[in-house]
Amino acid sequence: MIIIHENQLENAIALSIQIPEFERPYEIEEYEKRLKGNHLILTAYGDETTFGFKIGYDRFSDGSFYSWMGGVLPEFRRQGVANTLADYQENWAKEQGYKSIKLKTRNKHESMITFAFERGFDIIDSESNEDIREMRIWLEKHL
Repeated sequence: MIIIHENQLENAIALSIQIPEFERPYEIEEYEKRLKGNHLILTAYGDETTFGFKIGYDRFSDGSFYSWMGGVLPEFRRQGVANTLADYQENWAKEQGYKSIKLKTRNKHESMITFAFERGFDIIDSESNEDIREMRIWLEKHL
């Protein structure tokens, strides 16, 4: 069973350090800087273990909610954790009056791109990089 908790920033940050794709995890100061306005912090638990998180905030003030950070520990992937977190975030954003969810990822994160496509996101922009694997890809899903 997956249990979702809100507003446990310290647990989310502690988990982010364990996600192998995050080469340089953010310190708490970066989270505090970004999460001053309307935001949502989610952590996923089961059997007293935290195994996933998702954090977003109102970055653009354009009716979209920015899904900024998220991850699931490798041993808990492909068990519905990311989808459960995304469902919760999307429902919350819709209840808050947001019209879409935006996210940014890198070309090298194929599993994140696939996940976004499976959830109905479309590519809306990209930021080139000398290393094509580091190219940033912007996606959006209308709610």
